[in-house]
Amino acid sequence: VQLQASGGGSVQPGDSLTLSCAASAAATNRPGTGWFRQPQGKEREFLAAITWSGKNTYYNESVKGRFSISRDNAKKTVYLQMNSLKPEDTAVYYCTANGRWGQGTLVTVSS
Repeated sequence: VQLQASGGGSVQPGDSLTLSCAASAAATNRPGTGWFRQPQGKEREFLAAITWSGKNTYYNESVKGRFSISRDNAKKTVYLQMNSLKPEDTAVYYCTANGRWGQGTLVTVSS
């Protein structure tokens, strides 16, 4: 199963953006999915995770209240809704599930 992250782009501070993580096929072991990000020159940072059922979500305190993770298993897609974006949110965003990583999508927040 491959993961494809998309939805990144260049936005202004205060804008919102929704990232998508699409799986190439349905996973048989019903894995949770996580979002991470990596600013240039820095380590990869956990942002949020969601269980297969969608009933449980987990967030890094640094984005709690601004970011929201959700999923649509019928579409094999996990989303990351990002609100009130700040310049420090600039990074490459990755999704991961079952030990696999998507290729990343770049988010740039700048005025």
